[in-house]
Amino acid sequence: MKKLLSGNEAIARGAYEYGVKVAAAYPGTPSTEILENITRYPDVYAEWSPNEKVALEVALGASFTGIRALAAMKHVGLNVASDPLMTSSYTGISGGLVIVVADDPGMHSSQNEQDSRNYARFAKVPLFEPSDSSESRELIGDALAVSERFDTPVLFRTTTRISHSKGIVNMEERSFTDRKPVYERNPEKYLMVPGYARKRRYVVEERLKGLAAFNNKFEKNTALYREKELGIITSSISYQYVMETFNEASVLKLTMSYPFPDDLIREFAGRVKKVFVVEELDRFLTEHVRSLGIAVEGEEYIPDIGELNPDILERARKKLYDKVAVRQDEEITSGPDIPARPPVLCPGCPHRTVFHVLKAFKPIIIGDIGCYSLGGLAPLDSMDAIICMGAGVSAAMGVAKSGIDRPVVGIVGDSTFFHSGITGLLDIGYNRGNLTILVLDNRITGMTGHQVNPGTGRTLMGEETFEARIEKFAKAAGIQRIRVFDPYNIKEVKKALESELACGEASLLVSRRPCVLLIDTSKNPVYSIDQELCKSCGICLKIGCPAIYREKEEKTGEKEWKAAITESLCTGCSVCAQLCPFDAIRIRVADATS
Repeated sequence: MKKLLSGNEAIARGAYEYGVKVAAAYPGTPSTEILENITRYPDVYAEWSPNEKVALEVALGASFTGIRALAAMKHVGLNVASDPLMTSSYTGISGGLVIVVADDPGMHSSQNEQDSRNYARFAKVPLFEPSDSSESRELIGDALAVSERFDTPVLFRTTTRISHSKGIVNMEERSFTDRKPVYERNPEKYLMVPGYARKRRYVVEERLKGLAAFNNKFEKNTALYREKELGIITSSISYQYVMETFNEASVLKLTMSYPFPDDLIREFAGRVKKVFVVEELDRFLTEHVRSLGIAVEGEEYIPDIGELNPDILERARKKLYDKVAVRQDEEITSGPDIPARPPVLCPGCPHRTVFHVLKAFKPIIIGDIGCYSLGGLAPLDSMDAIICMGAGVSAAMGVAKSGIDRPVVGIVGDSTFFHSGITGLLDIGYNRGNLTILVLDNRITGMTGHQVNPGTGRTLMGEETFEARIEKFAKAAGIQRIRVFDPYNIKEVKKALESELACGEASLLVSRRPCVLLIDTSKNPVYSIDQELCKSCGICLKIGCPAIYREKEEKTGEKEWKAAITESLCTGCSVCAQLCPFDAIRIRVADATS
């Protein structure tokens, strides 16, 4: 059966077909949908782990029992999981273990643009790179087979474009016979104390030699010979762009791109006059091919910053051929100009009030990763720094310990708190920090599309479980001042912030309201603005609600404006009405009289 699937859906399908029994992840765009789709298949345990390190350790532990396992994360998540990754290369596995990492060239939804291929070389583990949805499914089987044959975890790298683009996938039945988990004690292999680890270090190097020999003959590294003037070495989504743009060149596609298949590369280079490497982000392939003594072009044509696309390659092709048309050229034209649409918090978002009120106190604000990161943009403009998940707590502690004579606030979301904020809070309690940590608890992992977390009381498999409470973690960490407030109540928000920012000791504030997209707001009253009472002061606009806008009027030849509300967007949160000093924002008459 054939079906149209995204790369993430195809990876989930491949995991099912090729016998994965345990899958763990932390949600992160562009990788999130892998685990969400795995839950659709029987006989596979899937979990949202508190963070990526835990996810990889869960999958690794499962693989020690001989069953097949998968961990999934986005590129920055692999940084969090790098500790177990490095050591798992030494221990090896028993059942196959695939680590899917989704890179984000162009930073569509990420704080950096790292190239995770470097982790394969760093950890000395094999690297697979699918170029479309069909390969995303099929290569999971190859990756698991290589994992078991060579006793190694395997890195399986995708990108945003592969994760979310759709293609035809040939669906097959689950062909792998389930294994009964069995644990065979082997301390010299798995117990990584120095005496055993030193011996395993030699095993890793010997394994790498075997993997390189295997990769030189791996049938899914394919060479297509056409004109011999130009040969292009490429991998991943870059292969698709090459095939679309350079339809006259010979092409070597590396599907298992590490360890580098040196013999295959040399053979290909020896059969073409000029070698051109096309890759996204780092010069991962380019530098190695050049180290083999092969002259390489491409760097001067292909940028190493940002996402690659066919337009970039079309321009590169023209420069490469020095404007000599090998085929009929067409001018590359950009799309139509459209108004910029900067991201904003949703209408009725419970985070909005916190940022609006917090700004007036003028503290140093260290933020974190989540949809609340938008609080750092205009008009809220209430965040000074964002680093990585959990740094909203620990970096804020560092600022406070510098001796700065200003109040310090660290902001973190509920899911991010469980991900990596707890240890930072423990540091504050243990080392007597003097700052306020503000947890924006919207009862869900909002930034990646509403995935459950330990604070929601439900698992990825839909099971009811205990509901972790942020306040209890804070108390256990030694924080004495703990307060929960309703972010829709402006007076309550002001009172809480005023009290804790001046208290002179560590405190924790929890802003608790469900994400507005989780609740039915259709029965809430809708607010409107009385144009006669509106003084055009702009205070309501400062909260950045998409439902509020300036409505222009024409009077005596001069342009004036009044604030207005798009009623179809209003969720009835009442924040703007509480802010208006002229009582111009009120419940719509129809709602007030019903």
